[in-house]
Amino acid sequence: MPKGKRKGKSGSSAPKIRPDGTLGITSDEDSMNDNASVISLASDSRSVVEEGNENETDETSIEEQFEEKLRDAIDGLSQKSAQGRTQCMEAICQAFTKRFIPDFVIDRRLTIADGIERCLKRGRGAEQAAAAQLAPLMCVQLGVGECSEELCRDLTPVLMLVARDPSVSAVARAKCCWALGLLTFLAGGEMQDVMERMRALEAIYSGSYLKGDGTLPTIAPEVGALHAAALSAWSLLLTLMAPGDVFMYMSDEDCHYLPELSQLSELLESAHLDLRMAAGEVIALLYEQGRTHDSDFCSDFTDELVGKLRQLATDSHKYRAKKDRKTQRSSFRDIVQFVEDDVPPEVQVRFGQEMLLLDSWCRKKQYDAFCQVLGSGMNLHLTENELLRDVFELGEKVTPLTYASNKQTKQERHLLNAAAFKARTISRGKYRDKRSIAAC
Repeated sequence: MPKGKRKGKSGSSAPKIRPDGTLGITSDEDSMNDNASVISLASDSRSVVEEGNENETDETSIEEQFEEKLRDAIDGLSQKSAQGRTQCMEAICQAFTKRFIPDFVIDRRLTIADGIERCLKRGRGAEQAAAAQLAPLMCVQLGVGECSEELCRDLTPVLMLVARDPSVSAVARAKCCWALGLLTFLAGGEMQDVMERMRALEAIYSGSYLKGDGTLPTIAPEVGALHAAALSAWSLLLTLMAPGDVFMYMSDEDCHYLPELSQLSELLESAHLDLRMAAGEVIALLYEQGRTHDSDFCSDFTDELVGKLRQLATDSHKYRAKKDRKTQRSSFRDIVQFVEDDVPPEVQVRFGQEMLLLDSWCRKKQYDAFCQVLGSGMNLHLTENELLRDVFELGEKVTPLTYASNKQTKQERHLLNAAAFKARTISRGKYRDKRSIAAC
C-alpha cells in the first residue's frame, strides 16, 4: 500500500448532493448531535408537563391537608382538656382569617356554634376569650344569609351575659364586648335591640367616668382595656343610627338613650391610651352624625371640647411613653381637624386591583372593626367575601384582568428559556470558531 494512504474508515465523510443542488458533506457525528438535541428538547417538554401535573397535585394535597387539619380542630372543640379546646379554637380562628371557605363552614356551623356556646358558658379566661374571638369570624365566614343572622341571634345573649359578669377575666370580657358589637352590627335586627346592646356596653365603660368629686377613678390596665373595647363596640353600633336620631338624643337633656357629650369628654382624661383614643373617635362620630342633620350640632360645647382635643394632639408629657405620645398625636390631629374645621378623613385602602375609600368616620370605624377581627386576612375577605363587599358597597366580585389570564404558565416559560438557551449556545459557538480561525 503506498505511503500516505490510509485505509478509509466506515462512515467517513463523503460528498453528497444537497436538495438545492450544492455539494455538501454530512457526517454521522453531526446527525447524531442533531438527533440528540431533538431528543433532549422532547424530554425537556415531557419533564415540564410532568412538573405541571405535579404542581397541580401539590396544590390539591395542600388543600386536602388544610381541610383535614381544620376538621381535626373542629372535632377537638369537644375534648375534655380546656387547654386543648382553646388551642383548637385558636387554630380555627387562624384558618378562618387566612381562607374564605363558606361551603366548608356551613356544613359544620352547628358543631362550631355549639362549641363556642359551651366554651363561653363553662370555660374560663383564655378559653372564653378564644370563643368570643371565633364568634364574629364564624359569622363573617357564613356571609350574607339566614345562617349568619341565626348564629348572631343565638350567641348574642351568651356574649352579653359574659361581658357583664365581673367575675370573668377582663381580657375575656373585652373580647366578648367586641364580639357583641360585631354580631349586633351584622345581625341587622331592630333598632330597639341595637339600643339595648349600646346601653349594656355603656354600663361597662361608664366605670371610667370621673367620680362625683371630679377626680379620675383608679383603674387597672386590664380594666382600662375592657372599657376601651366596650366603648369601641358602642361606637360601631353608633354608625347604625340615623343622623336625625343622634341629633335628637344628644340635644334632648331629658333623653338618656345616649350619654351626654360632656360625659364622653371625661374619658379623654383617662390614664389609658386606648380609652383616650376610643373616646376621641366616638366624639368625631357623634359630630359627623349630628352635623349631617344640623350643622350647629352641640356648637355651644365645641370650643371647650376643641381645647381638650388640641392638648392631646400636642401632648409632650414625658411621663407617657414616646410611642404612645406619637400615636396619640397622630390620631387626635385628625379629630381636631374634623371637629374644628369639618375636614373628614380620607384613607385609601388598596387590595388586588381595587381600592376602598374611607372618606367618613363611620366608614373608617367599620373598616377598623373588621380589621380588629380579620387582621392580615382583611384584604382577602374584601376581595372574596360578599358580606364585606356589601357592607363597604364594593359591588360584585371583580374578575381577574385580561393580562392576568394571559400570563405565561411555568411550562411555557421553561420552553422559551430552553429555546433561547439553545440559540445563544449556537451563536456563541460560531463566535468561538471565528476566534480560533483568527488565532491560527
